[in-house]
Amino acid sequence: MALFYVQGVPIGYMAIMLAMIASMGGFIFGYDTGQISDILLMDDFLLRFAQCGVPGDVATCHFSRVREGLIVSLLSIGTLFGALVGAPTADFLGRRRAMQLECLVFCAGVIVQITSKSEWAQFSVGRLIAGLGVGALSAAVPMYQAETAPPQIRGAMTATYQLFITLGILVAYCISIGTRHMSGSGSWRMVVGLGFIWPAILAIGIQFMPESPRWLASRGDLEKAQRALAVARGIKASEADANYHLRREAEGIRASIEHERNVRGGWLDCFRVENKTLYRTLLGMSLQSLQQLTGANYFFYYGATIFTSVGISDSFVTQIILGSVNFVCTFGGLYVMEKFGRRIPLILGGLWQSAWLLVFAIAGTAKDPSTDKTIGNLMIVSACMFIWGFATTWAPGIWILIGETFPTRTRAKQGALSTASNWMWNFLIAFFTPFITSDIHYKYGFIFASCNLFASVFVFLFLYESSNLSLEAVDQMYNDPNCKPWNSSTWAPPGYDNRRDLIEKTRAEQAHRDDREEAPIEKAARRSSATGSATFDEPAAPNEKV
Repeated sequence: MALFYVQGVPIGYMAIMLAMIASMGGFIFGYDTGQISDILLMDDFLLRFAQCGVPGDVATCHFSRVREGLIVSLLSIGTLFGALVGAPTADFLGRRRAMQLECLVFCAGVIVQITSKSEWAQFSVGRLIAGLGVGALSAAVPMYQAETAPPQIRGAMTATYQLFITLGILVAYCISIGTRHMSGSGSWRMVVGLGFIWPAILAIGIQFMPESPRWLASRGDLEKAQRALAVARGIKASEADANYHLRREAEGIRASIEHERNVRGGWLDCFRVENKTLYRTLLGMSLQSLQQLTGANYFFYYGATIFTSVGISDSFVTQIILGSVNFVCTFGGLYVMEKFGRRIPLILGGLWQSAWLLVFAIAGTAKDPSTDKTIGNLMIVSACMFIWGFATTWAPGIWILIGETFPTRTRAKQGALSTASNWMWNFLIAFFTPFITSDIHYKYGFIFASCNLFASVFVFLFLYESSNLSLEAVDQMYNDPNCKPWNSSTWAPPGYDNRRDLIEKTRAEQAHRDDREEAPIEKAARRSSATGSATFDEPAAPNEKV
């Protein structure tokens, strides 16, 4: 049963549920990212794993730059390899089973962390193992959401992955501020141990969701693929064959699969020039790398340390403020990506982020923020404004694009390579930030500002607009020699004049089908409800235009 219609196409409750359940993979990612910034400042954690001048005196304890960098960044090394392993796993087991296996890997990493007593290396290895699960999920979840979502809401559904990342970060901050004063190791073990809950929700919940129709079709099970499409769109299985849009989408998937049966889909095929496969592989890797180089994780990994250095008495509170801005603004990102497409938000987002990073860097360089409260406040405001822009553009946008840019035959592997690029830069930023900031301090912001400017130019020159297109149509668009990135927003498949024509005809076709199939009494009831009348209209004639 359809919950609502978008551009005339029915959207079922299962489409919403699968987006929410699968996005728990993003929550796991965000929770693990957000917790470490505050854990590094907890007294018991410092006494156990830092280097202390006087044993038992937390005031003399501190982490060396190498140790701090490794504790933070080894998660990213795990996620890098996890993303690469996640591709063949998702292709072999299916998207759902792969996610369940990856949840178990993450739980194993949590066990290693919470059983650590005094060896910082053990805690770091636990983060490495947990990272394997997080990385594999980061490759599987956006792919599953993109392959299952109706094209009309694919952007919003895939962006829920980023929304849940921000929610995970915020929840980690809130739990940390609640446990920081607990005596003993409970202060940090509670934060890490609660990590068991999130993969349990994902592993159990995904069992009740449909498998990716495109993965099913690639395995030759076209009947199950069509049923999975019907479930996600709120259409009864008995009505699947009669639904025009469902038949058209299923036929498109079938034709794409048949075309690709004789085409290899190994790792080397990701780097073939034909069909712009290499172009799209490098595009995905570049976009994921640039998402990290925006500088967002500079604040998320080291935010508590940053704001302690600018004279904030309670950096935990500041973290919650940043996390709240990040989470709330991501709701705006769901709207922005559906309303304005992919290219324009990313271009403007890069410019906005660059501007506020310049403010952050100039303020921190001009005066000492630890002694000038006005400067410190300005830096916090600029950080919040930066995160506002990031949360509404680059944060959700890149995960959407990774799910919808690649052809079916190599989608999993190209998505894995792209995501691995994200994690590689994640590691580099996490590990080297302590070294860089100790030398150039807040001038680090100038580097990230330059990267954001470059990112805007890169999107203008190389990214195609893929909103409101089926995944098969996106593949056609990239292979159309007459379509260029800067005019791609008007491209449409054969049979349509432009993208707007595609949207309008899709809406009209669905309305026409509803007029033919809807029972007269139901139509009359709907008219009555719309006008507020207590009586029913006369049934429309068979050829009456409603």
